[in-house]
Amino acid sequence: MRQLKLNKSGIIIPVMSLGTWAFGGDAIWGKTDEMQAIDTARRAVEMGIVQIDTAPAYGMGKSEEILGEALKGIRDKVILSTKCGLSWDEGNIGQLHVERDGHRIVRNLSAKSIRKDLENSLKRLKTEYIDIYYVHYPVFGTYAVPVEETMDELNRMKKEGKIRAIGASNMNPEVLNEYCTYADIEIIQEKYSLLDRKVEETLLPVCQERKILLQAYSPLEQGLLTGKVTMDTTYPEGSTRNTNPCFQPARRMQAIRLLDSWSDLCEKYHCTKAQLVIALTARMIPGLHVLCGARTPEQAIDNAGALHIALEGADAVQMKWDVDAIS
Repeated sequence: MRQLKLNKSGIIIPVMSLGTWAFGGDAIWGKTDEMQAIDTARRAVEMGIVQIDTAPAYGMGKSEEILGEALKGIRDKVILSTKCGLSWDEGNIGQLHVERDGHRIVRNLSAKSIRKDLENSLKRLKTEYIDIYYVHYPVFGTYAVPVEETMDELNRMKKEGKIRAIGASNMNPEVLNEYCTYADIEIIQEKYSLLDRKVEETLLPVCQERKILLQAYSPLEQGLLTGKVTMDTTYPEGSTRNTNPCFQPARRMQAIRLLDSWSDLCEKYHCTKAQLVIALTARMIPGLHVLCGARTPEQAIDNAGALHIALEGADAVQMKWDVDAIS
């Protein structure tokens, strides 16, 4: 299994990690089966997906609480990551991020706020340290604090041994460069899929220059690249898929035709379309890490199958040309 190494901390992670936003069971994902979620996390670790990613805002702490139970007895086998900067506490001030499930979630990166975020996460996750601690979103406007304040607090957390590495998420190149002025940013999460490759022109050059690992979330484009979505597939009102440009008719048709053209490759490699997409995505950018969500043990097992697909060079090149043709 291919592994990747963070530049400064030396943390080694597999090319794929488990995303647990769905564990939170908020308005986007619906009710969570907690025992199923626990089984999903443990099964992922058994299959070699030993980095698990979460965040306080995933279900207002619910995802972290579930992982705290799931990792009992196996914490030392897992590279655990969570995030800071989103708060829903009553009376907390900050830049409005979203209103969901009756909560007003705000962005706040003050030293005091992210320290509180960390201590709460450690309690929910039932751990003494976080391996990779991400800034979830930048803050702009009235509620922005100096980047130096945020980074100094994160550096203090590292010195205390409460976090091992600092990451960032949902950043533009300018903000990322500023963060790097005050701290060693070792990994960044950003949306990336075969249908949405903007990061190649925006963040990738900065990551390559600064030796920052790029982690792609939503590589299956909310399920569109699993091969299970048809032109007749509909989603309930409020679903983010309804506003995702990739799900609009013309782009959806391109995706369906692309996957259909790879049916012979699925037979060749004895894999599903989703597994083939994950395997190719991991090869699109040298050193790319893919973050794949799962709600059930079966989904985790299916995702893990992509780790064992060794695409032949000619196949990988042709598939990339196919993707380029619709980009």
